Amino acid sequence: MELEVKIRGLMMDPVTNMPVVVLKETQGSGVLPIWVGIYEANAIALEIEKVQTPRPMTHDLLKNVLTGLNVHVHRVVVCELRDDTFYALIWMERDGQMMSMDARPSDALALALRLDCPIFVEEDVIKTSKMSSASAERGTNEELRKWLENLSDEDLGRYKM
Repeated sequence: MELEVKIRGLMMDPVTNMPVVVLKETQGSGVLPIWVGIYEANAIALEIEKVQTPRPMTHDLLKNVLTGLNVHVHRVVVCELRDDTFYALIWMERDGQMMSMDARPSDALALALRLDCPIFVEEDVIKTSKMSSASAERGTNEELRKWLENLSDEDLGRYKM
């Protein structure tokens, strides 16, 4: 089952100093942190903060291409967690034909923000993420997850990129 999520925040992991996109269920309390690269985090941050760039960035270009080809993006789905790597699908329609395209979650999220389309996560991905964190010997991941789940709006404002 797919659970709708929103981007709750974008911050730096204090342990790894890598950017983390925090996804939170819209109808629940589940939280999914996804570590991303600095360039991908920048693309997401630019759109969250509605920063206009003088020339189109890669995700802006992709949005323009899809729009120009009359492709409607219905949703993006973080669909799998395998070997500590997240996978996503971009679901789109053209001329009445639905299709999906494999994508890195960071790219799918950056595109979803630009196209204002909903973001979903497979329920199994959230469960698997929690289990892998719990079973791993890296206690800091579980501590970080609990910390992320308890962040307030004021906290997120303090941890911007």
